[in-house]
Amino acid sequence: MLENDRQGPFEDRLGIALRDAGDRFETDRAALVTAGRARGRRALLRRRAAVVSGVAAVALAGVGGVLVLPADDPAGPDRSSTASAASAGTATAAAAVFTGDDLLRELKGLLPRGTYGEESARGSDHQLGPAAHLVYDDGAGAAAIGMGFARVEPGSAQVRELMACPDRNVTPYDDCTSDRLPDGSLLKLYQGYEYPDLRVDTKLWTADLVTAEGQHVSVLEWNSPAEKDAPVSRDEPPLSTERLRALVTAGVWREVVDAIPKSPKPSRSAAPRTERPEVSGKSAGATLSALLPGKLDVVAHGGQESEYAYVVVDDGRGRSLVQINVQYGMGDVAGQLYADGETLPDGTRVATRQGPGEKAGSGVVMWTVDTLRPGPAGFRVVISAFNTGDQNKDATRDAPALTMEQLRGIALSEQWDALR
Repeated sequence: MLENDRQGPFEDRLGIALRDAGDRFETDRAALVTAGRARGRRALLRRRAAVVSGVAAVALAGVGGVLVLPADDPAGPDRSSTASAASAGTATAAAAVFTGDDLLRELKGLLPRGTYGEESARGSDHQLGPAAHLVYDDGAGAAAIGMGFARVEPGSAQVRELMACPDRNVTPYDDCTSDRLPDGSLLKLYQGYEYPDLRVDTKLWTADLVTAEGQHVSVLEWNSPAEKDAPVSRDEPPLSTERLRALVTAGVWREVVDAIPKSPKPSRSAAPRTERPEVSGKSAGATLSALLPGKLDVVAHGGQESEYAYVVVDDGRGRSLVQINVQYGMGDVAGQLYADGETLPDGTRVATRQGPGEKAGSGVVMWTVDTLRPGPAGFRVVISAFNTGDQNKDATRDAPALTMEQLRGIALSEQWDALR
C-alpha cells in the first residue's frame, strides 16, 4: 500500500478513531487501539507532505465530561446513581462512570493469574475515551496487553472494514476469523505480526467485538513487553484465541462503552458538517483494470471498501503489483505534494517518483505517478507499480510491468472523471 511501512490491525483502526474523535484528538501511545484503513491511508499520505507527522498513535475519543469517582473509591464504579431534574421534579438514571483504576481492576480480574507492570489507563469520562494498557507475565515471559473502547455506527462501511479479515496479498497473517454471534454482535479474532515483512518476530494478536448497538471493544496482545522497540520475550502472546474471545466479550466492557459521554447534538443554527465523499474501492479497481494494457494478465486483485484497490499482473516475465488510490479533499496539501512536479494546461498537478520499495523486500522498486485534478474537491489519483507481486517479498523482475509513461496515461485518464 501507498507510503506504508506496515499495514496491520492498528492502522486498520485509525480511521474509526479519527471519526470518533471528531475535531478533538491527541497522540497517546497507551491508546493504540482502533481505527479504519481508509482514513489511515489518508493520514499516511498527508504525513509525506509534512502535514501530519510524528503520530505514534491515535486515541479513541469521547467528547464531554462526567464527574470521575475517586480512584481509591472502594465501591468501584457507581452504576446506579441518579440525577434530579429540577424542572420536572423527577430523577433519571445517570450513566455509569469507570475510572482508569476500574478498567485495570476489571482487566486483571479477567486474566489468568500472573504479575503486572507498566500499567496505564484512562477512565470513561476522559476526553480521549477509555483505554487500558499493562504488561502481563504468566511466568512464560512479559507481554503487552492493551484495550480500547468506542462507539461506532452499526452496519456502517467503517464497521465492515474493521471486522473484515485482511487481504493476504497485502497483509500476511497466520489466522483470522470474523463471525456473527447469536446476539447479533460481530467478533473478529486475528493472529498476525507487528511487522508484515517479518523483519522482527513480534507477533500481534487481536480481538474486536462490535455489538448490534454499536459498542466496540478491542483487545491487543504481543509476545513482547511493547509493541515496538522491545525484544521478543516469548514464542506467542499469552492469551489463546479462546481466552481472547472470553476477554473481549465480557459484559462489563459494554458498560464501559455505554459510560462514554455522548457528543452533544449541534444546535439548529450550527452549520452542517460536510462529509468528504469517498470513491468506492470496487469502482477504483474496475477502472484500473479497464485501463491496463491488453498484454497484461491479471492474476490477483483486491482492495478495500473505499479509495484503494490493487491488481497483480504478469506480462510473462514475472508478477508485478499495481495499486491505485483515489481520494477527495487533498487540495489543501497540493503545495507540498506537487512542489517539484508540473502543472498541466488544464490545471492538473502531476508528480512522479522512482525509488526503492518502502518495505523490506530485497531489490524492490516503486514507480509512482501522483495526480491532482483542479477544483475545490481536491480529487487525487495516485498509481504505483512494483517489480514484485508482493511488497513484503523480494523483487521477482528488474522493473515493474508498467512503464512510467503507461502509469502516467492511466493516472491522467478521463475515465477517472466518472468517479468524481
